[in-house]
Amino acid sequence: RALRRYVLCEVVSEDPRCRQCIEDRAVGLAVRDAIGRVHGDYGLACCSISFTVKYLNAYTGTVLLRCRKDSYRLLCSALPFVRQLESRAQRYPCILNTLHVGGTIRTCQKFLIQYNRRQLLMLLQNCTNEEERRCIQKSLLSCSIAEEQSQSGDEEDDDGTE
Repeated sequence: RALRRYVLCEVVSEDPRCRQCIEDRAVGLAVRDAIGRVHGDYGLACCSISFTVKYLNAYTGTVLLRCRKDSYRLLCSALPFVRQLESRAQRYPCILNTLHVGGTIRTCQKFLIQYNRRQLLMLLQNCTNEEERRCIQKSLLSCSIAEEQSQSGDEEDDDGTE
């Protein structure tokens, strides 16, 4: 059984077009490039063995990266050096903000639910009208429902064989 780590990140960019053009291939290439620049060929070889972009949500900018447990520190230390994503011959300046490192996809999902809930609560405090308040409260409710459903579901981790 291969031991892995899952690194949950968010793509932060001032250019609103950036998130619409994100593809897993572009994220994977940008991360590999950063690892190569920071850690050289050795670091790139260590990280590349099991590295993959497991999940990408272009709408929220959420990215889940997978790597071997013994090389996740190399991966995490290179992420701040990702400065742009390239897609369809366009370059979009951005950064990858590491949110969480977990041993399973499930722990990353649970963290993301809590993180989104905290973000929504902050938005709720800054609401300017009742319409915004209702929308955010509805989103908060959907966060908690999704979490309860996932807790009652089967425990399935993606730490199986490759």
